[in-house]
Amino acid sequence: MPVLNIRSILWLGFFAVILVSWWWLYTMATDMGLDPVGRPVAPGALAMRTMDPRMDMAMPMAEFGPLFAMWAVMMAAMMLPTMVPTLRTYEDLMVSANGTRGGWLGVVAGFLLVWIGFAAVIAGVQLALLFGGVIDMLGIATSPYVAGLLLMLVGIFQFTRVKDVCHGICHSPMSYFLTRWRPGAAGGLRMGLNLGAYCVGCCWGFMALGFVGGMMSLLWMGLATLFMVLEKLPQLGHYLVRPMGFALVFAGLAVVVWSAATGGTTWP
Repeated sequence: MPVLNIRSILWLGFFAVILVSWWWLYTMATDMGLDPVGRPVAPGALAMRTMDPRMDMAMPMAEFGPLFAMWAVMMAAMMLPTMVPTLRTYEDLMVSANGTRGGWLGVVAGFLLVWIGFAAVIAGVQLALLFGGVIDMLGIATSPYVAGLLLMLVGIFQFTRVKDVCHGICHSPMSYFLTRWRPGAAGGLRMGLNLGAYCVGCCWGFMALGFVGGMMSLLWMGLATLFMVLEKLPQLGHYLVRPMGFALVFAGLAVVVWSAATGGTTWP
């Protein structure tokens, strides 16, 4: 009977964390009375759209702790899958560049730590938007104009120099490792932190788009994760950045024009 080696155990643990994170998010959305698109289908969830956070401070979505925990799990579910090409590249260099499994774990830990830090930032942003009346308790924009402008902002970002630089690192981790290699677990952690920072610079906009349709929308989470994985594939990634930018800008314009034409005041 074959025995699992350390490599297999680490990869199984890596994917187990991803699966458990998605299960937790699905369970949370279901318990909140939301459908897969993130829309309320239960009376309690419907009521959350009109709650005033200044009067309902006991609600988890109006408290930093629960929001941070939710975003942290979401970062693990959405961003760890995008690490697979990077971790495979690290493995390719383990023999020639004196890499170790400790370094492999360090890369994962550093990457995830950066995204957990981002989770704290965006949880604070969500609270500010909530108490400012820009989004409701479910994280859905209260105005179609806000949703449209956010779509356009993220779309325009796809054409910027910052996106090009950050995506270049995420898209070609081999180039990064060859020029900034650090051996051992500490070296892996340092490289993981740097790679995580570039990844945040590349993908922050897709996280912000959660405020367009609701930050507990499983549909948004799944589509964003799929696109970010594809965007990092060496053979495909460069061909997707700008088309997605055009698509987001067009979608944002369509939302704004539709709202102006219909006089809509809520989104959706």
